[in-house]
Amino acid sequence: MTRSRLTAPRAWREAGAEAVEDRLFRALAVLRVVVLANAVALNLYRRDNFDHPTAGVLVVLGMAAWTGIAIWAFSSSARRVPLLLVLDLVIALAALASSPLVKGAGFSASVSGFWVIGALFAWAIHWRWIGGLVAATLVSATDLLIRESVTQANYANVFLIMIGGPIVGYMCGSLQRMAAERDHAERAAATAAERARLARAVHDGVLQVLSLVQRRGAEIGGEAAELGRLAGEQERDLRSLIHQQDSLAAPSRDEATDLASALERTATRRPPQASMSGPGAPVLMPAAAVEELVAVVRACLDNVARHVGPTAPAWVLLEDLGAEVVVTVRDEGPGIPDGRLDAAVTEGRLGVSESICGRIADLGGSAALHTGPSGTEWEVRVPR
Repeated sequence: MTRSRLTAPRAWREAGAEAVEDRLFRALAVLRVVVLANAVALNLYRRDNFDHPTAGVLVVLGMAAWTGIAIWAFSSSARRVPLLLVLDLVIALAALASSPLVKGAGFSASVSGFWVIGALFAWAIHWRWIGGLVAATLVSATDLLIRESVTQANYANVFLIMIGGPIVGYMCGSLQRMAAERDHAERAAATAAERARLARAVHDGVLQVLSLVQRRGAEIGGEAAELGRLAGEQERDLRSLIHQQDSLAAPSRDEATDLASALERTATRRPPQASMSGPGAPVLMPAAAVEELVAVVRACLDNVARHVGPTAPAWVLLEDLGAEVVVTVRDEGPGIPDGRLDAAVTEGRLGVSESICGRIADLGGSAALHTGPSGTEWEVRVPR
């Protein structure tokens, strides 16, 4: 049995949080230019304070060069690797530590001045309050260690750096979480609206056809009667779904529901009648997640009935691992030929990609397909 490459991602990418970080780094680029201009102006104004003017000029030129490099490097999320942030902070600390070497003992104002906050805020933006705290501690410790004595002004600067770094990091993290929650809510609203639109389309066409098949199947009898029974079952399920979506007083989808009993009912109510195995205790999950998992198992069993046969044996296994649940659906059919699923998507048949993988991806889980000559097995994992 081989493992198919058709999998659903465990969690979607939070584009909103990344967009917030990109915007903050663009603002930081402007700040870097401002603090560099301030440092250049102050060092020119205090040029008489340098014991080694040439070395001081080289330090300032190095700060200017790194400012340009940092603005370019941090403009792309792909380049914001830990090595870049560490290098940014090391260069800032080196510029700060050069002050007693180029200005001499007893200096007052450092060569870098406020220029070091560029690296400090980069850590706060990328690594949030922890990064802000670590960077602020290193900057403050360096500033204090290079001085012969600590004045009230030095203490005030260190105090502002120590509270500013973590606060900026915390605010950046809050903005990113809010952006992620906003994107999640927008996706949920768009999904609900699309499902409501599809429900109305189903009501206008599919339900009438199912009702006709149910009525005519009962009249004809024989195998057609069984077909009519299945059509009637589908009609009831679809009408129930439509009523839930159109009702203003729909039950809460956050209410806890037993997944084990829901899967048991699904496994035994339709051909093929699968064998269900699960834990002895209830497996409580939000009703919305239970509905989606039941729909996934139903889609898997429908595929067994369609491609292997309505009397083919099938098995449904539910495992409660605490942090996640694992649902496995297995049959003993001939397996899925290579390329068949990709061809189905190309033909517009989205049963696997949407009914199974799409639902699991929406729940933040993963779906893996194992198929071969000895049968097909779906394994889906969903966090609790």
